[in-house]
Amino acid sequence: MNRLTLTYAGCDYWDRTRALMDGTVRPNGIDLNYITGYPRDLFRRMAQYGEFDVAEMSMSTFVAMVSRDDTRFVGIPVFPSRNFRHSYLFINKNAGIEKPEDLAGKTIGIPEYQMTAGLWIRGFLQHDFGLTADRIKWRSGAMDDHGYDERLSLALPDNIDFEMIPRGKMLEPMLEAGEIDGLIMAARPNLGSSGNARRLFEDSQAVEMDYYRRTELFPIMHMVIIKRGIYEENPWVATSLFEAFELARQAGLERIQVTGPLAVALPWLPAHLEQAQALFGDRDAWAYGVNENRKEIDALIQYAAEQGVAARKVEIEELFAKETFVSPAIGRVA
Repeated sequence: MNRLTLTYAGCDYWDRTRALMDGTVRPNGIDLNYITGYPRDLFRRMAQYGEFDVAEMSMSTFVAMVSRDDTRFVGIPVFPSRNFRHSYLFINKNAGIEKPEDLAGKTIGIPEYQMTAGLWIRGFLQHDFGLTADRIKWRSGAMDDHGYDERLSLALPDNIDFEMIPRGKMLEPMLEAGEIDGLIMAARPNLGSSGNARRLFEDSQAVEMDYYRRTELFPIMHMVIIKRGIYEENPWVATSLFEAFELARQAGLERIQVTGPLAVALPWLPAHLEQAQALFGDRDAWAYGVNENRKEIDALIQYAAEQGVAARKVEIEELFAKETFVSPAIGRVA
């Protein structure tokens, strides 16, 4: 069998994907050209132009695409990015917001309404605090002076109060100035020195740990998609990539467990590992696969439909290559 040469575009995850980047792990039958980039840019380039053979993709954006019968891509259940999101909701201290319920009627900025971080935040606001998306005013636009590039246009339901901020404005200064009451980000914002902004959940780690104990949800942010034409001509590609991503993940997680010479520059890495073990128990929190993550996938699909991100509620089978519904038996990396 001739080897395929495929270009993969994704983030650089030291403990999940570095072995694919440096060639320590090679997908069977594939010469993988791994290029890295900033998520927002990668998602736009894939959603609008299909620039890459395989790519990391915002899971909420992919669900939105499938719900609108955009079938250019097929997914594999590889989830390199996961994140609890209570700590990414910021408020202006003068907006009269002390608890989540106080967000009703407020104006919240967000880089893109469809972003997966926002989807999960609106999900817990609705299901834990009774605050549906139509009770908040949503404002979207530039995060910084690089401007704003929409990844995928959505026709949101009429009950969602959504507007773009004026050109030349940026969300983070608007929060500090009180022009918006709150801000949702996928990364920690670059707040100035005014002291006017803070997290809504000030002890956010404790809140996020309680959230997991109650729901058993470890929010998925990104997944991996393949151009459908490549997959249909070479169905084995889905399994080959799935196995390779899993091997790379195993290699990285094994290294991070070595707590003599610390794998990363975190002084209390052993304590962090013990804390995570106490929270997740026997669960492999970063596991790939459909069955291993069905609860999170089901929740994300539900939230996307509830919030107008998806045009309809999709089925799991529409998202992933059928070959990947049974996780392959992969041995540990030597």
